[in-house]
Amino acid sequence: MTVRTQLLDREVARAMSALSTAAKRGLGDPALAELVVIRASQLNHCAFCLDMHLAIARKHGVGESQLDLLAAWEEAEDVFSERERAALALTEAVTVLTDGFVPDEVYEKAAEHFDESQLAHLIGLIVAINNWNRVMVTRRIPPGGYTP
Repeated sequence: MTVRTQLLDREVARAMSALSTAAKRGLGDPALAELVVIRASQLNHCAFCLDMHLAIARKHGVGESQLDLLAAWEEAEDVFSERERAALALTEAVTVLTDGFVPDEVYEKAAEHFDESQLAHLIGLIVAINNWNRVMVTRRIPPGGYTP
C-alpha cells in the first residue's frame, strides 16, 4: 500500500475544515458529534479518522461502553439514547445511500429529536465526515498521525 502524501489543496482543506467546525458547533453536543463521525468512519473503513475521533470522543467524555458498542448500536438499546439512535440511523442512511435516498422514516425520526437548525448541522456534519473519510481512504493515510 502506497501512502499518497499530499492530502488536499489548502483552499479545499480550509473549506472542508470550516464545514466540519460549523456543523459541530451548530449541533451543540460534542459527544454526539463524535459518535456520528466515528460511526460514519467505521462504515467508510477510515482508520485515520477512527483513530483521531476516538481520541477526541474520550476527551469529550464519551464512555467506553458507547465506543465499544457503536458498531452494534441498534442492538445496544440501553447504551444509546433515543436522540443518539436517531442521529446514528441518519448517519448510516446518509453514509450508505444504498437505495439512492434517505428513507423518510429515518429523516422523520431525526426531526423528532433535533430542531431545524440542529438537523441541518447534523446533516452537514455527516456530509463533512464522509468527505474527510473519502480523502483519507483515497490518500491511504494511516492511523496514528493525529496529535491533539
